[in-house]
Amino acid sequence: MKTGAGTRRVLFVAIAGDVAVAIAKFLVAAMTGSSAMLTEGIHSLVDTGNELLLLFGVRRGRRAVDEWHAFGYGKATYVWSLIVALSVFSVGGGVSVYEGIISLTRTPGLTDPTWNYVVLAIAAAFQGWSWRVSQQELGRRRRPGESLWRTSQRDMDVLVYTVFVEDSAALIGIALAALGIWLSHALDRAWLDPAASVAIGLVLIASAALLAHKSVALLLGASLDPEQLTVLRRIITADPAVERVGHLLTMRLGPDSVLLTAAVRFHRQLTLDQVEQAIDRLEHAIKVPYPSIQHLYLESGALKQAAASAAKMPLPEVSHDGVPATAARPDDKPAGPPR
Repeated sequence: MKTGAGTRRVLFVAIAGDVAVAIAKFLVAAMTGSSAMLTEGIHSLVDTGNELLLLFGVRRGRRAVDEWHAFGYGKATYVWSLIVALSVFSVGGGVSVYEGIISLTRTPGLTDPTWNYVVLAIAAAFQGWSWRVSQQELGRRRRPGESLWRTSQRDMDVLVYTVFVEDSAALIGIALAALGIWLSHALDRAWLDPAASVAIGLVLIASAALLAHKSVALLLGASLDPEQLTVLRRIITADPAVERVGHLLTMRLGPDSVLLTAAVRFHRQLTLDQVEQAIDRLEHAIKVPYPSIQHLYLESGALKQAAASAAKMPLPEVSHDGVPATAARPDDKPAGPPR
């Protein structure tokens, strides 16, 4: 399984922007003593670490299939995205709220906010750039008439979704930090600066909840959405060999991998070879619009009946070199080869 170039680009852009912004925020926080700026520095540092964890998750998810993981390691990506969500909640949100509350009890004095505004403007430019890259990647996957939020919920690439949510929270945090600093000076109320820190922490906790919700859903085996299932049913039904389509069961195995099992009844007059040809046609017809469906299993009553009839025939003779003269018994033959 290979994560797309667009996803990796989103991660690398986010890392570059967060590193530059974190350094600038910490320097200005040390110069001005702003609690909101310190919180923003922590936020950017946490985001950087989270994106490195996501890259590690990508590498883990790309490991080759082995006997213990027949469907690959794609869900490792979802495990690490859940760890990132917990990091945003505890290290990002928790520390930000704690720092803000401690600063409220100390009632810090006001200092010249000029450098705070300069760094926040730079941070907004970097975060806006990163957010735009992730937004464009989601837009590339958006269906006609679909909202960006709906696309982010439907898309199973949790990496792009994580960066998009983190950058959205970062931009909101920058706005809150600027507002807190400005109000504290405009109203001569020093406590408004650390109050902004608490607000930023709450935004991070909310974003962590969104990230955790999506990661847990994917880990538990989320299906394709109803629209995709409808299209798949239409593709299978359109094949002339298909008499009826029963259930369609899907599960997301990773950012680029889906499992599909379908109950299909082929026309009863078809031979075993004709059913096999129909299965090959269906595999091609499904994988052209849905290349992520890497594992395809068809359950066929007609194929089972044909196999049972063939099983009643005498066993084929085997030549001296071990090669059967005719096809082998199909007793245990599955409805179709795993796709």
